[in-house]
Amino acid sequence: MTPRTALYGPQFAADPHAHYARLRDRGPLAPVELAPGVDAWLVTDYHVALEVLRDTDTWTRDPRRWQATQPADSPLLPLFGWRPTALFSDGPAHTRYRQVITDSVGILEPHLLQRDTTAVAEQLIAEFAGSGKADLLAQYAYRLPLLILTSWYGVPDPDIDRISTAMNRSFETSTGAAAAYADLVAVITEQVADRRTAPRHDLISAFLGHPAGLADDEVVRHITLTLMAGHEPTANLIANALLRMLSDDRYAGSLHSGAMTAHDAVNEVLWNDPPLSNFSPHYPRHEIVFHGTPLTPEQPVLVSYASANAQAVLTPAESESLGGSYAHLAWGAGPHRCPARQPAVLMAVTAVEYLISRLTDLRLAVPTPDVLWRPGPIHRALVSLPVEFTPV
Repeated sequence: MTPRTALYGPQFAADPHAHYARLRDRGPLAPVELAPGVDAWLVTDYHVALEVLRDTDTWTRDPRRWQATQPADSPLLPLFGWRPTALFSDGPAHTRYRQVITDSVGILEPHLLQRDTTAVAEQLIAEFAGSGKADLLAQYAYRLPLLILTSWYGVPDPDIDRISTAMNRSFETSTGAAAAYADLVAVITEQVADRRTAPRHDLISAFLGHPAGLADDEVVRHITLTLMAGHEPTANLIANALLRMLSDDRYAGSLHSGAMTAHDAVNEVLWNDPPLSNFSPHYPRHEIVFHGTPLTPEQPVLVSYASANAQAVLTPAESESLGGSYAHLAWGAGPHRCPARQPAVLMAVTAVEYLISRLTDLRLAVPTPDVLWRPGPIHRALVSLPVEFTPV
């Protein structure tokens, strides 16, 4: 029996990097627990992570053999349970599904995304600018991508809060996550049925009208996938970048002189505190011994982007081939690399830049050590981000 490290609870959330350092001491593949009674293996080494992410002959993203060992109400199923999407497919099925996503995302031209982000940012800032204080997570970082995404998908206003709650709880990997995901699917199913009879100029209609000819359930599952992948990580990327700028002395002059930029902060977060810290569940196609560890197809192997990034030691040639200062694994790698990384970075950078241009003397309202992080094995997410500033 190998002792496993719990990747949940307040102790892990308070200092995950200390846990990753101890896990790396045990080798590139470490035994972990994702939730009570849910075991997995975690890849903590950069180069071993690339092996897993790129080797489609040895590894599959299809979780159904593992899923058969889990109870129907497992809190991991909203994120890890099989459904007909690009995330859980390989080969031709993955290619077909991914093309629908990339073609639909391609509709969103950068200047339109920047325009929409600026407009929503101004709307949200106006709601708290006169008070001199705010929770930048709840009042800004979390709402901004939510309002933009639901606008693109044509979600009516009465359903936005319902979708927000469902997505938030689905990421918690705790009791109620399965019910929350089911509610999210129910909302999107209603929207897809509506667009099937009355198409509009929105992304749901674009998914339905794609030449790949997805069935309604496939469209529903891809809408829920792209909403969850586009909202929660982007919200946390914005909040984590703002925290870095407000707590790191190297950014002390940024609000006034631009000594270090919002783009610097976003990229540092993607290296050090990626919003999805541990993800990309893979499963061996057959029994293997991987870096000295025997594995079976029922055992999930996750990649720790956060740990791999912290451990990365690259030669100059490797660094250049992998993107230099952008060689982090926050977007994954290989055939399943995030297809919307450029829109996500543009939205985050624009949101941070616009906020600090409007409220130039932002400061944390609590000491940095008192800023709390949400527990959970998947994300790196704040509980809140309280700030003060001169009322505008």
